Amino acid sequence: MQDDHAYNVAADELRQFIEQYEQLEAEKKDVTERQKEVMAEAKARGYDTKVMKKVIALRKRDRDDIADVDTKADQIGLVARQRIYANLDRLPTHREFVD
Repeated sequence: MQDDHAYNVAADELRQFIEQYEQLEAEKKDVTERQKEVMAEAKARGYDTKVMKKVIALRKRDRDDIADVDTKADQIGLVARQRIYANLDRLPTHREFVD
């Protein structure tokens, strides 16, 4: 009788663990679906979802790593701006587009 009771308790506990796991799986599926919907809405509004995903990945990283990436991004942006400003005189004028 004691063994039957222990077996029933263990079986109930095991069932609860399995049900909890299954519930978490269902929640994970729902979260994944909502994430896809958010990205689809962002894309529909004109945002670059590849860039968004990279930003999300960067935000997960260590703060020091993020500071390094920010510094590199600033440097890249500075170089890009310098190239644009250096070539402003070579850009076509409005008349060249119209003619």
